[in-house]
Amino acid sequence: QVQLVESGGGLVQAGGSLRLSCAASGYRISIGGMGWYRQAPGKQRELVARITSGGNTNYADSVKNRFTISRDNAKNTVYLQMSSLKPEDTAVYYCKLGTSFGNYWGQGTQVTVSS
Repeated sequence: QVQLVESGGGLVQAGGSLRLSCAASGYRISIGGMGWYRQAPGKQRELVARITSGGNTNYADSVKNRFTISRDNAKNTVYLQMSSLKPEDTAVYYCKLGTSFGNYWGQGTQVTVSS
């Protein structure tokens, strides 16, 4: 059974930093694509960043040069380092694992950035 558990969210002031973690079980993330998504109140869920099994990354324009996605295969965990946070980054952040037999989502972690 594949499970994803996010952690690391919280309340931070604008300009601050947070690191989100997504620990996977039941599947080796090294052979799947991983992504971070976010959903703000009243808005659709959007892609923030993703990393392929080969290590290639891409980012939403709104977070480029501020956020970094990375992966620790030994820990079976993907991270999202967020810096220079803005109030508009406030959302529930979800990680997603893409496999050949389907996509899996974590339960989400709240990030709130105060101005």
